[in-house]
Amino acid sequence: MSALKQALAAWGAQDIRMIKDRENVVHEVRVDGRPAALRLHRPGYQSAAAIRSELDWMAALAAAGMRVPAPIPTRSGDMVADLGGGQIATMVSWVDGTPIGEGGVPLAGSKADQVALYHKVGAEIAKLHNLTDAMTLPTTFTRHRWDIPGLLGDDPFWGRFWECPALSDDDRALIQRARAVAHDRVTAFADAGADFGLIHADALRENIFVKDGELTLIDFDDAGFGFRLYDLAVMMTQNEDEPAYDAIRTAALAGYRARRALSQEAEDLLPLFIMIRRFASMGWAVPRYDPTGPEVVSYTQKAVTAARRVLGG
Repeated sequence: MSALKQALAAWGAQDIRMIKDRENVVHEVRVDGRPAALRLHRPGYQSAAAIRSELDWMAALAAAGMRVPAPIPTRSGDMVADLGGGQIATMVSWVDGTPIGEGGVPLAGSKADQVALYHKVGAEIAKLHNLTDAMTLPTTFTRHRWDIPGLLGDDPFWGRFWECPALSDDDRALIQRARAVAHDRVTAFADAGADFGLIHADALRENIFVKDGELTLIDFDDAGFGFRLYDLAVMMTQNEDEPAYDAIRTAALAGYRARRALSQEAEDLLPLFIMIRRFASMGWAVPRYDPTGPEVVSYTQKAVTAARRVLGG
């Protein structure tokens, strides 16, 4: 029996269509007549315990009133279905609406529309951080860490980005210089008491749905313990080429500050954390695409450009 058929049987669900095949394979299904999202998790990326923790966090956020997908148990009452061979399946409630945009595609709407939207996005990320800090997590809770070793150490969570085969020798040296600078600056930031805790870590346009003006954050697959500033950096990476970038950035940070403190020191480090995300994404891309293909080249070019900006040219 295929993994999909096993998963459908575990929930007593009816398959409607596949809607995503990237990090996870996601299907729209029906359970008891209601829509839901069935996720077949990428084998080897997250352990069963880490996936349970992801669902625990999402359930707690939903219970606290945040608009996020809520986990749906199997017919036997388990939140995770182990299908064997390293394949794990989970199911979450369906989210109505559409993504606020798409990476590489100009953001829709007028400048005023974009500013209003990202003020909401910033506020929603602050709400996520606030609600999380008010929680008591289970003693069994386990997720990876977007900390200094996880981002800039010798074995980063998404891979040794400086070994990307698309880098020229000169660009590799540039990346290593920028990595060293980032390591020193983030270490000082952490030592000064940087805001750190559970983060979504992937608040891209595709993972923020909107309906009737209300936002819903989806796809917690990359969530872990990290710098709260990293969430804001991820949010801004897709906006760097927007003509209204400065206004979008100002609005997003104002929305965040409307609900949660953000120091000027943290704001000043936003370009550095955007670069760090570019480095991580370059490492993420290498095992998932042809190492010499256009996707890896694109991620590499963005990382090199970010390093040049941070290093001053």
